Amino acid sequence: MKLIFDVPGRAQGDPFIFEDNGKYYLYATGTNGVDGYSANDPFGTWHYEGIVCSKEGGKHYWAPSVIKLEDTYYMYLSFTEGEDFEFMHVATAKHPLGPFTVEKRLYDRFSIDSHMIKTEAGLFLWYAEDNLEGERIGTRVFVDRFLDPFTPEHDPKEVIIPTFDEEKFTPKCINPPYWHTIEGPFWFQKDGWQYVMYSGGCYEDDTYHIGYAAAHTTEPDQKKIDYQKHTLDGAFDPVLIKNHYEEGTGHHSLLFLGDEIYAIYHGRDYAPKDPNATGYVECRTGRVCRLHVKEGIITAERYEDKL
Repeated sequence: MKLIFDVPGRAQGDPFIFEDNGKYYLYATGTNGVDGYSANDPFGTWHYEGIVCSKEGGKHYWAPSVIKLEDTYYMYLSFTEGEDFEFMHVATAKHPLGPFTVEKRLYDRFSIDSHMIKTEAGLFLWYAEDNLEGERIGTRVFVDRFLDPFTPEHDPKEVIIPTFDEEKFTPKCINPPYWHTIEGPFWFQKDGWQYVMYSGGCYEDDTYHIGYAAAHTTEPDQKKIDYQKHTLDGAFDPVLIKNHYEEGTGHHSLLFLGDEIYAIYHGRDYAPKDPNATGYVECRTGRVCRLHVKEGIITAERYEDKL
């Protein structure tokens, strides 16, 4: 189901939902800065609040996430600045709509798709970066401990790697070695299980999908956990992928309402291709579907299931 926005025609790539004091906020990828939205009801109308984070000289702000620690809101985001292509930064604000001030660059390399979490063992950043080793080279999911909100330990653990042809980043796969992409991690725990959901394939086409890895443990130190990537007896088995009415489904966050869990993700409507268009045309919009989570298994309840 599509989310409802009061400004039509805007894209909401990589949507991250955040609840604070009974109000909901949504942050999305943007060219000139992070786009912010607010709503009193996540299934009602979302109001566009404008750009909530940018930095002079920066462009292409990717996949923001927000966490509140004490009285400060921390946004983790990536953007391009000069020759630095999509390096991870941290920004702070005193209100969920900012304006967020970029405080520090966290990594000196391509690093995207943050999800900062806090457990009993401290702060951990889930994110994605490249690895050129192994049979399937490409972007993979890592976790790094943080000493404080501004300081990574700089000893990341690789957690989820590509294992399927369906995870190829197709535009880069004309000639071998073929590039693969596992990105967009989102962590949560439920009933003695911990889960790391992710997106795989290429966000530019209909290969994009959502998968997950799980671990049956309450261990709070994320670097001590061995997550097992979900398959169907060894076969590719995504939670969400193209269906009858949308494609390019992926890069999500989660909304928890009581016992119910919803994925807030982006997708594209099927539409005739513009013969005059060159390259990727941005038309991702925010969407929602309910998830069922039980004993290490995640399934999606899509709108088409109710037709």
